[in-house]
Amino acid sequence: MADFDVDAFLAQPLTARVATDGPTVRPAWYLWEDGAFWILSGPWSRLPERVRTSPRLALTVDVCDLGTGLVRQVLARGAASMVPFDVPRGRRKLVRYLGADERRWDPRFRAYLHDDPAERGTVWVRMVPGWVRARDLSYRV
Repeated sequence: MADFDVDAFLAQPLTARVATDGPTVRPAWYLWEDGAFWILSGPWSRLPERVRTSPRLALTVDVCDLGTGLVRQVLARGAASMVPFDVPRGRRKLVRYLGADERRWDPRFRAYLHDDPAERGTVWVRMVPGWVRARDLSYRV
């Protein structure tokens, strides 16, 4: 395991890069919760179809701060599944990236919490890692 708190690292509002068969790589906001990565998606994205076709995902979450020398990474691979969208989890994810005051959010993000997810097609892509590697590659500036 890593010599840093992986759960605390993954709780930060960082961007993951998610890779699917194809291959394709895309940036994604995520929620690390219950031992899984949760990525909000829907018909506006090709991710759900790619997961249905081949559920294998890989992702990386990392930071590289040249000013401080902080370099950390979490790499994960596992099978993904489509899970119905739930508003409480959606709110936790969006608050993490956009702040607690929904009035300040772009209207498209507020819509995820107030529109009918079934009508909109909003789903979770949930990836439970079968393999995780966390490394602290920090250096002294």
